[in-house]
Amino acid sequence: MSEARHAVVIGGGIGGLTAAAALHRRGLRVTVLERARSLEPVGAALSLAPNSLRALDVIGLGEEIRALAAWQGDGGLRTPGGRWLCRTDASAAAARFGGPLVLVHRATLVDRLAAQLPPGTVRTAAEATVADPGDARRPAVVRTADGALEADLVVAADGIHSAVRRTLFPGHPGTVYSGFTTWRVVVPLPGVAFASHETWGRGRIWGTHPLQDGRVYAYAAAQAPAGERAPDGDERAELLRRFGDWHDLIPAVLAAVRPEDVLRHDVHHVAQPLPACHRGRVALLGDAAHAMPPTLGQGGNQAVEDAVVLVHHCDDLAAYTAARLPRTTAIARQAVRVSRLNLTANRAVIAARNAALASLSKVAPALFLRSFDGIADWRPPQAPYAAVQSADTQ
Repeated sequence: MSEARHAVVIGGGIGGLTAAAALHRRGLRVTVLERARSLEPVGAALSLAPNSLRALDVIGLGEEIRALAAWQGDGGLRTPGGRWLCRTDASAAAARFGGPLVLVHRATLVDRLAAQLPPGTVRTAAEATVADPGDARRPAVVRTADGALEADLVVAADGIHSAVRRTLFPGHPGTVYSGFTTWRVVVPLPGVAFASHETWGRGRIWGTHPLQDGRVYAYAAAQAPAGERAPDGDERAELLRRFGDWHDLIPAVLAAVRPEDVLRHDVHHVAQPLPACHRGRVALLGDAAHAMPPTLGQGGNQAVEDAVVLVHHCDDLAAYTAARLPRTTAIARQAVRVSRLNLTANRAVIAARNAALASLSKVAPALFLRSFDGIADWRPPQAPYAAVQSADTQ
């Protein structure tokens, strides 16, 4: 019996691990190379829409994640003073898109994805570069500190500042600064009930959402020069300065935050689409292929989509590019447009925007959901894979 084809996944984040799990279920031998010393993610929570949950169904994980996640209830958009601009209806969204929107801690999703893989599949502290992308006649070659690996397929899921992207497309300009920075926190806030909300201010936004375990996930974004950081590195103090006088619950969340709880990252995106999502036997996915602002909540969702579509087309990477490049380009551009609208500092634009949102919420609330038509209602091209039964997984 011939040896199973070998796939090397560079990057052990959500997209890379989803691809690894799907490849394993398809019967390939998989090696995941993660440069960090562990799979413990640097991050907070992740919103999963019906499109990515259906993708997780392909690898048999969708129902488990739905059970472990907090289903997003009714909520809406608010002003810094607390006025509701518009309300969202969770049941209407689920009916329109064929399933709920859920919120899960990144660590939970990474843990469950990694559990789909045989022992020894994931190698941490493993820097990797593509030495040769290969072609139809020869395998790809991935170089590591421990030597070279030949692969029938290489999945490059190495993030926003992807080294593999630069190797495959050296003439591409890479990412650009999106014009704003973000903060994320996960904190306990016992005994406090609230509706999920996002608050839009002048050049700033704040979001607060409950997790299933009783903790609160909050995020903020603001226009800022690239690379700017809080004096003395105290990002909690910076959040207090920018958001401490906003409506109720936000001050309570900030009071529960410790300085070490705050994660801050500048946002970058791929403004010029890549010419392709692959070259030779190497395929890019997730942020490596199409980094986008988080304003649609689709960055991680699109990485999960990429993973299952890539495995469906793993024998024809040109088909993978044809399936993914137009879709992810359109979604990334929409995310950029939304970021410019909800982070605008122009008072006249803010007034017109808020009036339009309030009017739509009263006259035609379903119109608010239309912006996710064609995104959240996506379905994967394949049925769920059968579970792989082998000696190393029993």
